[in-house]
Amino acid sequence: MPFENRPWVEKYRPRVLAEVVNQNGIIGRLKQFVNDKSMPHLIFAGPAGTGKTTSALAMVRELYGRNMVVNRTYLELNASDARGIDVIRTYIKDFAKARPPIDVHFKVLILDEADNMTAPAQQALRRTMEKYTKNCRMILICNYSNKIIPPIQSRCVVFRFAFLNSDDIKSRVKYVAQQEDIGLTPGGLNAIVDVSRGDCRRAINYLQSCGTISKKIDQEIVFRVAGEVPPDKIKDVLNTAIKGQLQLSIKLLDNLIIEYGLSGQNIIKNLHREIYDLKVPEEFKIELSKLLAEFEYRLSQGGTEIIQLQALLAKIVLLQSSE
Repeated sequence: MPFENRPWVEKYRPRVLAEVVNQNGIIGRLKQFVNDKSMPHLIFAGPAGTGKTTSALAMVRELYGRNMVVNRTYLELNASDARGIDVIRTYIKDFAKARPPIDVHFKVLILDEADNMTAPAQQALRRTMEKYTKNCRMILICNYSNKIIPPIQSRCVVFRFAFLNSDDIKSRVKYVAQQEDIGLTPGGLNAIVDVSRGDCRRAINYLQSCGTISKKIDQEIVFRVAGEVPPDKIKDVLNTAIKGQLQLSIKLLDNLIIEYGLSGQNIIKNLHREIYDLKVPEEFKIELSKLLAEFEYRLSQGGTEIIQLQALLAKIVLLQSSE
């Protein structure tokens, strides 16, 4: 795919470890592996969009340079696709047991989404890791390290990636917007950071989606693309119900559903995010949390969305009247 047509997440992926931000303790140790030209098997665990795959690719690129592609010194697989035991016993084993080129100490196998591998596949992988360590080192990337069996974890050094902070996401989004000649209002930038929730990949994807609508991105465009409602509109629904105005709160909620096309569960998630900023007693916030949990469960069991959402607002009105 031509460089200009690649998705922005790939196009603006950091190329070297020095460009990876907000994971300073981890990046420093990975740089030491590069300097030593040696590394153990690794597990990169953490939330999506925090730089796990980017760090692995940047590390391999610094280790091998042009040899990364020319001499087949590295292989990247998505374990959610190649998750069966047959793949481990054939494709991965063949790559691991083949000797690396003379000028390379070892090859690297990157297994992305390794927590999606079946248990038998993981059992087969642990023997391959042990037997062919001299030829091949493995980097297992996952969201949940507890889904990796203990025998594999004991053979690896585990690095835990954290969510990116808002300043680092803002910096990257502004850089991408500048490169693509897209205007960002301060409200639009803050909205992208809010809806991405520490996930830089999601932030760049939202920026690209908004960029197809307008070259000037504001808060309203971001919330529409992200399928989320501006916080002040959600607070209006909650405050109206708390004041005991059921009919008006239902009307405001219906307008939100029509305007933003949200599902019932999305509405409840938006409500849940705002209840802790309401100026009400702590005990009332606790009761609101219980109500939202109850109605979220009802929707997950197949309840009719409009009936359940209106019943939720009615419960909030009754809750306030009983205070």
